[in-house]
Formats: sequence, C-alpha cells, structure tokens
Amino acid sequence: MSRLSIHPEGSTNATSPAEPLLESDDPAVIKVELAKRGIAFQRWPAKVKLDQNSSESDILAAYAVEIARVQADGRYPTVDAIRITPDHPDREALRQKFLDEHTHAEDEVRFFVEGCGLFCLHIGAEVLQVLCEQNDCINVPAGTRHWFDMGSKPQFCAVRFFDNPEGWIANFTGDAIAERFAKLP
Repeated sequence: MSRLSIHPEGSTNATSPAEPLLESDDPAVIKVELAKRGIAFQRWPAKVKLDQNSSESDILAAYAVEIARVQADGRYPTVDAIRITPDHPDREALRQKFLDEHTHAEDEVRFFVEGCGLFCLHIGAEVLQVLCEQNDCINVPAGTRHWFDMGSKPQFCAVRFFDNPEGWIANFTGDAIAERFAKLP
C-alpha cells in the first residue's frame, strides 16, 4: 500500500529516527499533502498483468492508453519503461546511484505498473518519504531535491516520462542527507 511519511530534515537518522510529523497510507491524504508541496500524485489502475519476460516495447504497448493521455499535452515526448528485479545484474550500482540526493532539469514522472520504490523528497526543511506502489503515478517537478530507493532486492516496473529526449540526467547535490533516513530493506 502507498505510504507517506513527513519528517523534519534535521531530526532523523538511520539509527534513531525521530517521530514523523505525519504518516498516512490514505491515497487522498497523500495526494493532498504532496500537492501542498507542488508534487502531483495520482492513482491509476495498472490493468495489465505483465509477464516477467515482457520487453520494454511490450510494457509500453500494454500501457499505450495511459501513455497517450500523459503525452497529449506535448510536455513529455519521450517515454521508456524500467524494470528492476532482484536478479538484475546492475541492481546494486543502480541503487547506489539513485540513493544520492539529486535534482533534474526536467520533471520526473513515474507510473508504477508493478512493485514499489521509495521516493524521498527534500523540500525546504522537510523530507517526505513516499512509498510508491503499483497504480501510483508521481510527478516530481524539475529542481526538486530527492533520491530514490528501490531496496536491496528490487522488484518494480515503471513507465518513465521525459521532456528531454536524452532521458534520465541527474545533477547530484553532494549532500549526504539520504544517509540519515531509513531505506527499504
């Protein structure tokens, strides 16, 4: 189930976490709280059961209607699909890269069609940890400081939308804040 935890940025560490300011697994609360901070969050039905051997083109074809809806306004001309499983050969390197706080010059839009991942958003003096699962679509605006944890045994598939044809390009902040917050097992 999707979950939101909001923490003050300086009062949490991985060994003795502070009480969150807010915790909720109610999608309506998650949507409202994220919207207050400029983050779009929606629940879409992930209608298609994908085979573990589905290719990127199979995944994109399965969600063509949802992709067309997002691309209709022309903001996100580039789309791809990413699937990371516990046996993915680059899972550890990818996890480490995504765990470093970074920003993007474009929005980061993800629709989770399988599994889950943890978006951690560093906004002002807060860190919002958003566990996104199947059916969740999150839009993190350009310039938002964040990191992403897929866990030590990742299992997710997400459709990614870009306004940059080069795809995922990160600007790492050098801040070690992610080390102070809980990660997925």
